[in-house]
Amino acid sequence: MARIIELKIPDIGGNDGIELVKWNKQPGDTFSAGDELCELVTDKAAFALEAPKEGKLVEICIAEKAHPKVGELAARVEVE
Repeated sequence: MARIIELKIPDIGGNDGIELVKWNKQPGDTFSAGDELCELVTDKAAFALEAPKEGKLVEICIAEKAHPKVGELAARVEVE
């Protein structure tokens, strides 16, 4: 049975200067476990928010070029 889970901005070492650069998937797109859903950067590193399981992107909650906080809701996804 499918369920909706929330993906949040991870803590990458206490850095609050995060920018969500680009979404690699859009609502309705399917993905595999480990796919990079969006690209995030700080002043020291670039990293991706990866899909925890196979599923479908339901809702994007943070716009590109926004500066989210650690723990902020990034997206909702549907997984089995």
